Amino acid sequence: MRNANGEGSIYQWKRNGQPDGYKGAISYRDEHGDTKRYVAYGRTRQQVRDKLDAARDRLKAGAPVKDADRTVADWLAQWRATSLAVSDRKKSTRELYATLCRKHLEPVPFGAVTLDRLRPSDVEALVLALRGKGLSDSTIRQVYTIARAALDGAVRDGLISRNPAAAVKRPGIQRREARHLEAADVVALLKAAESSRYHAALVLIAATGLRKGECLALRWDGDVLNLDEGWLKVRETLGRVGNELVFSDPKTPRARRTVPLSPAVVAMLRRHRVEQKAERLRAGDQWRDSGLVFTTEFGGPVDPRNLLRVVEAAAQTARVEGVGVHTLRHSVAVGWLEAGVHIKAVADLLGHSSISITGDIYGHTTDVAARGAVDGWSGALGL
Repeated sequence: MRNANGEGSIYQWKRNGQPDGYKGAISYRDEHGDTKRYVAYGRTRQQVRDKLDAARDRLKAGAPVKDADRTVADWLAQWRATSLAVSDRKKSTRELYATLCRKHLEPVPFGAVTLDRLRPSDVEALVLALRGKGLSDSTIRQVYTIARAALDGAVRDGLISRNPAAAVKRPGIQRREARHLEAADVVALLKAAESSRYHAALVLIAATGLRKGECLALRWDGDVLNLDEGWLKVRETLGRVGNELVFSDPKTPRARRTVPLSPAVVAMLRRHRVEQKAERLRAGDQWRDSGLVFTTEFGGPVDPRNLLRVVEAAAQTARVEGVGVHTLRHSVAVGWLEAGVHIKAVADLLGHSSISITGDIYGHTTDVAARGAVDGWSGALGL
């Protein structure tokens, strides 16, 4: 049978001298301009014709003539070492993505699938497996985000024509109201931590709702902390990345903010500065002039884990369960809302990227606050 016009070369081929289906081929130029040949096999002439037509369509769309048969794990390892490493993501984010990639994406079974056989259902199976392991919603979403970004890179590099992760809905996150303490419990916890060198840092977090990294990155610089006028500006955050402490930009653009300080907090910070100057004299040549408000005994930055240790020990003493440093931030937020502070002002003070986040995390009000709101409005209506 003659080949149809533009069909390419299709002919019957034999195995061990016996007819064994059909074979077809087309020639094309790759991204480097080199001439390549694509060969397709099928039981019938039509099967081969369909495969060649599909190959032509892919080439016209700028996609590879066929997907690569290397494993997902092999590609992810390359993506980590190249695309992720040179991205403009924060160093802490790059480290987190690399860790999650190695731990949850590269192992079997997901990592053993070849790129040309990877389907959206494989990505969905991955999400289900992660849920089965009891991972948090946020971690599962991060793993999905990493997989999608890495497979976008495979599309860009011509290894696959489409990103199978893009066809899968991003895993959702079930918002849970934050654990918070009543004012009396916060007072008891701070009292139990009074002997710690980081007591002042905890007081500042409890009074302003700063994140621990934001608090530990605070500097005495007058453009950052102005005790005379009673405010501070969040410009940096401090976190642990691998084996080192790293200063970086705040979590989101809205996290860059100015936070007012009460007179009592200003007085506390003034006392803390006097104590730090005395400590500096005692340290002598060993002192590291970092300019930070909260430091180690030799002036260096404080590991955020140290704050957590202090809070956990204080919570045990105060007999308050399930408390971390972030609990202090949550507590001041709930306190502001229940005192009638507008949610937009609370979102601004906390540095949330949107009011909806504030509402989702701190949506609960106490029965007393709810009753007060209803009674107050009824009174205004004369009811």
